[in-house]
Amino acid sequence: MLVPCDLLATELANQLIKRVTILKKKNIFPKLVAVLLGSSAEQLSFVSIKRKIATKIGIDFEFKHIKNQVTFSSFLIDLSNSTNDSKTSGIIVQHPLPNDFNQQEMYAQIADSKEIEGHKKNSDYQFPLSLAVLSALKYIFNKNKDPANSIVEYQKDKSFFASILQGKKIVIVGKGSTGGKPIARTFSDLGARYDIVDSKTISPENLYRLADIIVTAVGNNIIKPNQIRQGVILLNVGLRKENGKLYGDYDESKILDIASWYTKTPGGLGPLDVLYLYKNLLDSVEQNNNI
Repeated sequence: MLVPCDLLATELANQLIKRVTILKKKNIFPKLVAVLLGSSAEQLSFVSIKRKIATKIGIDFEFKHIKNQVTFSSFLIDLSNSTNDSKTSGIIVQHPLPNDFNQQEMYAQIADSKEIEGHKKNSDYQFPLSLAVLSALKYIFNKNKDPANSIVEYQKDKSFFASILQGKKIVIVGKGSTGGKPIARTFSDLGARYDIVDSKTISPENLYRLADIIVTAVGNNIIKPNQIRQGVILLNVGLRKENGKLYGDYDESKILDIASWYTKTPGGLGPLDVLYLYKNLLDSVEQNNNI
């Protein structure tokens, strides 16, 4: 069955709109600063999507586009200036980054309350894409299928997720810094056991055939119908383009009679990912203002 991510996204968006309205009545105006180095068409598209959703839910959005090559030290100064701006509620830096950029040092420049993607050690926030994956799982394993019951409150829901994931054979395909790696980190925090598949994994299909849950984060058509078992849960966050169209890491038409649940691409977990970014932002704003 198809996970109705569109319904979950609509529910979460409506919740965020209500929260922003309450904040603005208190003269509090949440603002996200998005930083991009270079002019990758793909990354510009991602920024555009974030801006569009920010506008929809009423959050101020500032785009800092650094088109020319800069030194790491000058980039850190600019990042520090943004984090010290009292009007800035949160900061994100679009990936990928130059190889010589020290990401740990970079994120250290951002105040803990404004680093809302969970990149920093002991962060209060989970990576938004991880929360999107958990939202799909909460819908699947919750008896009550009301979308409102599928919105993740991470600290409150930890015991629920620990319970449903216990004993499950989980495979995460890909270990990129904005995909499989942070998702794996969240599963580790929940005490879930999993296998990671990457380009060096020998015979990954042996892991796929045993899996109860497969999370794909690659951007290639890697999951074939003859490699998965009946009843598997397939959650995709990978993205690829073929002949001008966007697809995920499996052919949905070929797995729909095999998977018990699956997400589609596009329009699956992607919109939820962006909305959870803004949920993290509002959580931070409310906490900082004792709301």
